[in-house]
Amino acid sequence: MLKKILPLLLLLALQSPLFSQPETTAVMPTELPYREIPDYPESFTPENVVARTIDGVGFRFYWATEGLRPEDLAFRPTPESRSSEETIDHILGLSNLILNGIKSLPNIRSGEETSPLAFEVKRLMVLENLQTASNLLKQSGSKLEDMTIIFQNGENKTEFPFWNMLNGPIADALWHVGQVVTFRRSSGNPFNGKASVFTGRVRE
Repeated sequence: MLKKILPLLLLLALQSPLFSQPETTAVMPTELPYREIPDYPESFTPENVVARTIDGVGFRFYWATEGLRPEDLAFRPTPESRSSEETIDHILGLSNLILNGIKSLPNIRSGEETSPLAFEVKRLMVLENLQTASNLLKQSGSKLEDMTIIFQNGENKTEFPFWNMLNGPIADALWHVGQVVTFRRSSGNPFNGKASVFTGRVRE
């Protein structure tokens, strides 16, 4: 009797929620940050100017990665080059550096690692990192001179002032977003021409 029941119990167990794969799409938000650029800050301050620059990175990244297909993500112009998805991995690392620098938190990882996460998850993480960084800069009392870029390798710690954020991770993120735009054009899926990087709006 037990031999007849055992296969049925095993089948029921495998069909239970404990063994089922999670539905990652169920937790993804319906609208991602930076489909359009946020409104202007109320005043010109150093912090607001940097926040606006980060918003520009977010807007460009949103449209650079909108509607990418598997063949676009796999595209690389030469065998030695990063693919589009590997470039997005690097942008994810840069967005972590930007956010950690604004929070003055140490960076343990180099930012060069290939992420095993799904493309949609990585895309969301980049956009949310940039949005959080921008919002922190816009908060009352935030000061660029109080923010430090910290790299930590075991007990060794190296620190840089926020100046390096401007010519480093922020400028580098813009550079690599441009690569994604170029790569997707080469793989036959151009950037949406209705997204205006000047106005930060989508032309209808």
